[in-house]
Amino acid sequence: MKILLLADTESPYLWDYFEKSKLEGIDLILSCGDLHPHYLSFLATFFQGPVLYVHGNHDDCYKDTPPEGCICIDGKLYEYQGIRILGLGGSMRYKTGEHQYTQKQMNRRIRKLGFSLWRKKGFDILLTHSPAWQLNDGKDLPHNGFKGFLHLLDKYMPRYFIHGHVHLSYGAGVKRSDTYQNTTVINAYERYIIEL
Repeated sequence: MKILLLADTESPYLWDYFEKSKLEGIDLILSCGDLHPHYLSFLATFFQGPVLYVHGNHDDCYKDTPPEGCICIDGKLYEYQGIRILGLGGSMRYKTGEHQYTQKQMNRRIRKLGFSLWRKKGFDILLTHSPAWQLNDGKDLPHNGFKGFLHLLDKYMPRYFIHGHVHLSYGAGVKRSDTYQNTTVINAYERYIIEL
């Protein structure tokens, strides 16, 4: 399965210079948030498979203008062709915002998913907006990662942890990919493709 990952900034390759052939061979699109809803709606129009997303910290507009033709999996465990995807959007709370959480609030969101995770025997992909605590996160409060994500990685050992929020344009120290135990960690900034 070939999966297109998106986050944080609209890709000119897929937006300004779009050709339908650029989506050929892609089976699934996953968005890590902070993308214009019309961008995701546009891609969903030309794409045959599902476009799944979680909210970024700048996605308050989704309340009035949700991405049409897309599926929100924020706070849910979603299964597609046998691949279990756990969605947890939002960032660390640094000001008033609909998709911002303290560490305790994110832990509460994770606990609510306990029965679903037990029933499905875990998950294959963790799809978030923010990174995990001290795993490719930033030093400032808005870009700190969540400690609860490390607990999920330790307990369920998914194949992939996909996040955004920390832009690759922030500097040379920002990693596109990394490894945490047996999990491949991908920063989905702009666009990236993985294969399962």
